[in-house]
Amino acid sequence: MTEVNPHTKTWITIINPNAGTKKAERDWHNIAQLLRKHEVSFAEVFTLERGHAMELTRENIKKGYRHFLVVGGDGTMNEVINGIFTQSEIPASEFVVGMIPVGTGNDWCRSFSIPFSYKKAVKLIKKGNTRIQDVGKISYYNSSTPKSRYFVNVAGMGYDAVVAAKTNKDKERGRGGPLIYIKNLFTSLIFYKHSSTELHLDGQSPVRHKTFSLSVGIGKYNGGGMMQLPSAQVDDGKFDVTLIKKLGKFTVLKEVKNLYDGSFVKHPKVDTYRATEIRIKSSPDISLEADGESLGHSPFTFEMIPQALRVIAGSE
Repeated sequence: MTEVNPHTKTWITIINPNAGTKKAERDWHNIAQLLRKHEVSFAEVFTLERGHAMELTRENIKKGYRHFLVVGGDGTMNEVINGIFTQSEIPASEFVVGMIPVGTGNDWCRSFSIPFSYKKAVKLIKKGNTRIQDVGKISYYNSSTPKSRYFVNVAGMGYDAVVAAKTNKDKERGRGGPLIYIKNLFTSLIFYKHSSTELHLDGQSPVRHKTFSLSVGIGKYNGGGMMQLPSAQVDDGKFDVTLIKKLGKFTVLKEVKNLYDGSFVKHPKVDTYRATEIRIKSSPDISLEADGESLGHSPFTFEMIPQALRVIAGSE
């Protein structure tokens, strides 16, 4: 692929052919036709394995690309963002990121009014309206090795991460669709055990609870449209935090419907917070997912990078 002038508006389109249980592979020809029809200048590259989008992003930054179009889901978007933020040659402010949603959950898109219709999403890319959003950075552990990851939507810990891990394994086996998450939400209850957590929010006195699940977010949605963080704003420089304390299995089942409109946060066993820096300890360790990607385990540190990324967005 030839190098481009970094000042031109040619999109490097990163396609994850496995997204949406290979829906991206099946639909890419139609998406490409729509891009050409609407005179969107683009070049295309395909991911080959997990983590490849991160590598492709860094490679194409060096070739001069500054506009990145994700054809995939939340996980592919997460990898592209990490490709941008783990290189230091070009400031993040010089990039524009867009998305044509083809994934299973497509939760990041919901906060930016990005339509699921390919035709409408392409028109949005052509129109070029942008918003600035915050970016989060998580430090965590993989066994005894410290790791870090950037994220643009929601990080889930505890039960949320367990469900995400099972869903990711299902997707690897070719089982997709929005009902997979719901199925795993119910089946994971059987053996799940609560943890004792300690939250440090902006240096205040620690918050200690027996915890079922924790969410730290920039956007409102995860799990395929569940509004886990109903008050979150993508550009306010604050993380929203939802802590669900120890619950009985029947209560969890009864409250699932209330996840979709955010009304579950009114339950007496749910607490919400806002902070710019968060530290979380737990006993035993709890798992982590970020933007749907299964990562490592506690302890965790969250750092806010306010208004760090320009993205294509629909009307608010």
